[in-house]
Amino acid sequence: MHIDHIGIAVSDLEAAIKTYESLLDSECYKREVIEGQKVETAFFNTGESKVELLGATDHESVIQKYISKHGEGIHHVAFEVEDIHRELERLKEKGFRLLGEEPSEGADNKLVAFVHPKDNHGVLVELCQSKS
Repeated sequence: MHIDHIGIAVSDLEAAIKTYESLLDSECYKREVIEGQKVETAFFNTGESKVELLGATDHESVIQKYISKHGEGIHHVAFEVEDIHRELERLKEKGFRLLGEEPSEGADNKLVAFVHPKDNHGVLVELCQSKS
């Protein structure tokens, strides 16, 4: 298991992309809309891990709700796993609360699932597995 990416919730995706292109001295290599989550993502390579900017595409998006409550900032830390179903089962057996029973389609050709932040000292943890 390793850190795949850090997700950052932003109010203005276009402005945030410009900021991170300057900060990281690197261009955004991929943008993607995830209709089911009402979010648009923008990715940056940072060595072995990535930065994912998350912008809401609808006022009912979980990202918009997060920003309304907490403001912009780190939304989640994502760990890549080899078998997401096995990891979810292992975590359930250890008493972790999952946000959803099954993995869903995520950005960057991944299956994703989330572990409740109350079980992780306030950090929303995403598990992700490449689909190919």
